[in-house]
Amino acid sequence: MGNGAPVKKLTGIRHFFAAATYSLGGAKRLLGEAAFRHELGAFAVAMVAFVVTGANFFQYVAMLVLFLLMVAFEALNTAIEEIVDRVSPEISEMGKNAKDLGSLACLCLIIANVGYASYVVFFSKLFGI
Repeated sequence: MGNGAPVKKLTGIRHFFAAATYSLGGAKRLLGEAAFRHELGAFAVAMVAFVVTGANFFQYVAMLVLFLLMVAFEALNTAIEEIVDRVSPEISEMGKNAKDLGSLACLCLIIANVGYASYVVFFSKLFGI
């Protein structure tokens, strides 16, 4: 990697499998984050609550889409944190701002997930919508 040789790009089906391998590596790395494990647990609890309350198919799909967005944002936030730590290991205002903004993006999606799950579990049957 550090020898300066040009990187040979894969094409076709080999590129597809390489990309899938990189994605699995990212998922493995993300599982190392406590915040992501908490989000994964909360998603499992929400799915159980959806079953108990008789959520419809659309509600499951919407919850899955929101959760996948949260996974994507959590992955990007983790990437930002790793890059900042590598490029600027000392404490800097710019590094702090980058990390704080990534954290805010994750918080916004956590609120959206909790809000939607709460609506489905507690309010949709109550108000009949």
